[in-house]
Amino acid sequence: MEELYNYKSVLVLLAVVLWVLVVKVVEVAWWKPKKTEEYFLKQGIKGPPYRFLVGNVREIVGFMVKASSCPMPLSHNILPRVLSFYHHWKKIYGTSFLVWFGPTARLTVSDPELIRQIFISKSEFYEKYESHPLIRQLEGDGLLSLKGEKWAHHRKIITPTFYMENLKLLIPAIGTSVLEMIDKWPTMSDNGEVEIDVSDWFQSLTEDVITRTAFGSSYEDGKSVFRLQAQQMIIAAESFGKVLIPGYRFLPTKKNTSSWKLDKEIRTSLMKLIGHRKENHNNGKTNEPAMDLLGLMIDASTEKMTKKKSEFLSYQPSITIKDIVEECKTFFFAGKHSTSNLLTWTVVLLAMHPEWQEMAREEVLEVCGSRDIPAGDKIAKLKKLAMIVNESLRLYPPVVATIRRAKADVELGDYKIPCGTELLIPILAVHHDTELWGPDATKFNPARFAEGAARAARHPMAFIPFGLGARTCIGQNLALVHAKVAIAILLQRFSFRLSPSYQHAPTVLMLLYPQYGAPIIFQRLSGPLTPS
Repeated sequence: MEELYNYKSVLVLLAVVLWVLVVKVVEVAWWKPKKTEEYFLKQGIKGPPYRFLVGNVREIVGFMVKASSCPMPLSHNILPRVLSFYHHWKKIYGTSFLVWFGPTARLTVSDPELIRQIFISKSEFYEKYESHPLIRQLEGDGLLSLKGEKWAHHRKIITPTFYMENLKLLIPAIGTSVLEMIDKWPTMSDNGEVEIDVSDWFQSLTEDVITRTAFGSSYEDGKSVFRLQAQQMIIAAESFGKVLIPGYRFLPTKKNTSSWKLDKEIRTSLMKLIGHRKENHNNGKTNEPAMDLLGLMIDASTEKMTKKKSEFLSYQPSITIKDIVEECKTFFFAGKHSTSNLLTWTVVLLAMHPEWQEMAREEVLEVCGSRDIPAGDKIAKLKKLAMIVNESLRLYPPVVATIRRAKADVELGDYKIPCGTELLIPILAVHHDTELWGPDATKFNPARFAEGAARAARHPMAFIPFGLGARTCIGQNLALVHAKVAIAILLQRFSFRLSPSYQHAPTVLMLLYPQYGAPIIFQRLSGPLTPS
């Protein structure tokens, strides 16, 4: 009898626990979203209807699959293809609408004045949102994802790497990497032509430059990290079209197990590199021409920190070896893909628009000569090339959208945003807005940047390829210098055009890239390919 009583007690307890779980799921996945939907509707903000648990994910994935099913014409009107869900629902609900990623509400914000509030004037009310665990594992727990005091401390340590005076010291190394890339290209035909998929080659080039920047003279040892991250990126990319289930990342599924294994290998490789460099640092064997990322962080890891109101020194490092590993992961991932994609799209645009290619070449030859690697002071004089790179970033920004989360109830313009709401800023849509850029917003016209980026559009916040405010991309100077040096060297030595096999298909795989590659035909100009 007592056993039966215990059995019934267990059943009752299980029933209560199950009921609590069901109520919790219904609350999170239905009641709360419906209340949020109603709250925004009262403010005049509509959007596609919320669906239990999945939100609008199915529709979004459907739009993406349909848009990427075939190439598009040779046009720069890429918003319908790249951000197809935004393009479709904007026509129905206006520029600000509510879209659901699972039970999480995201309000789209494309008004540049509201964007200014989010990133600058009211930035203390917003924070970076938590990436999907697989994506965060890939990009590292570094500056991209850190918050608060730790983020500020790391940024202060790392920033000197990207000072322009420091980057100028790296220009010869960048130029050498470009020339080494050209030397590895296949042999040209009798008429001096060769077809190159620049998307692949620029990824390898950027790996080389970034590892030099991160590790200085130890750069060769960093290449394995990129290969491992490329495998990890394929796994992480598959998570975009799925609703995040709490705790799922801890289950030993095939994908999770593969991601864990890759992450362990990446950490092991980086720990080996850091240990080798730290040993040389302690022995006084470093001889770097510039302040590289790893050297600065190792310096910080050995600093003596003074405790306030204390008579003794604490030997707690201001940055740990684990921190260094995470920052290197972040730098490798973000730096490689953003810069290689910038290079790719800029060369594609110059191949599409030979008149601007010729203008840029004339400027490079006049300022830099026909053979020399451009020096830092000469790079600053390449005004037309700077305009072209900016126009490339406008039409084909590497990051097509970014997200912030409200940390508290806050007013955004005329809207009242409840705590926890995510704000989706569609950078690509802002860059292609005819009200901001004029009727030729989807046309390639670098001349719009003749008076600088701040005056190129009708609002200074309309051009945001690297973000805004305190969290502006720390590596933007390196990306721009790298791009200008590489393109200047190519213009000195080649003319180029699109291959007949080129298919125009901008697509998002975390960042904007050409779905079918970017085959370009390079025609060698007269004269030697390398400086004497």
